[in-house]
Amino acid sequence: MSTTGAAADPLAALGALPGVAESVESVRKAVDRVYGHRVMRRRSNEITSEAALRGARGSAALSGADWALEEVRRRTDFSGDDEARTVGAALRLTAEAGQLLSIWRQSPLRVLARLHLVAAAGKEDEVGRPRQDGEPVDEPLVELPLPDAREVAGRLEGLSQLIIAGGSAPALVTAAVVHGELLALRPFGSYNGLVARTAERIVLIGSGLDPKSICPAEVGHAELGRAAYVAALDGYVSGTPEGMAAWIAHCGKAIELGVRESTAVCEALQRGAA
Repeated sequence: MSTTGAAADPLAALGALPGVAESVESVRKAVDRVYGHRVMRRRSNEITSEAALRGARGSAALSGADWALEEVRRRTDFSGDDEARTVGAALRLTAEAGQLLSIWRQSPLRVLARLHLVAAAGKEDEVGRPRQDGEPVDEPLVELPLPDAREVAGRLEGLSQLIIAGGSAPALVTAAVVHGELLALRPFGSYNGLVARTAERIVLIGSGLDPKSICPAEVGHAELGRAAYVAALDGYVSGTPEGMAAWIAHCGKAIELGVRESTAVCEALQRGAA
């Protein structure tokens, strides 16, 4: 998302696109409902923990490691093949997200570097820094043209400035733009999808929309499917009002499906079945 010549608050302007206000309101109502569930008054920590596990599973699935939830819950060693490393990275990122909230609004680029460092534990000198021209990018889900290092640096700085400046944009809009921009740029050599979805989570928590992190959008993104995810991302990359609105709506639907997942957990706990 280029900010050159944009309005003073380009994220807020996206909130005025046709259909976006409806998505924002639908997400807000869904989140309010799950926060109002009677189980949340007594056992919110359990809901948060379960949402983290399910969100990590969903994010890993989108990155090609589609494991059953019980397998993710059971495993303790994630050092094996590529799929195991992807699931392990997703779990580490979910755990790390809550530790970075205070830094995000002051230094989002520092947070992104930290997220990649956590995800790519064990890699060499390419960890925790944006890629340089000529360095490969391992992100098989996203096959869009790859911006060069100079464009990546400029757009990351623009995104950082928007986050630091704050503004009046709804949390859904900001989260969707952060998520979409990181997927479009793929600034790191690996795990860009996992990092992008974790950054979306950080925005949703830090904005106050989902302060207890019980609405795992990653679950919804996985449920909507990889084809729909890529198609919606194409809309974001197009930069057209219709494409941007479609991407934001897609992210909104993912959050609502995450809400549904956590509501089901609440209901199971209430019945004594979990």
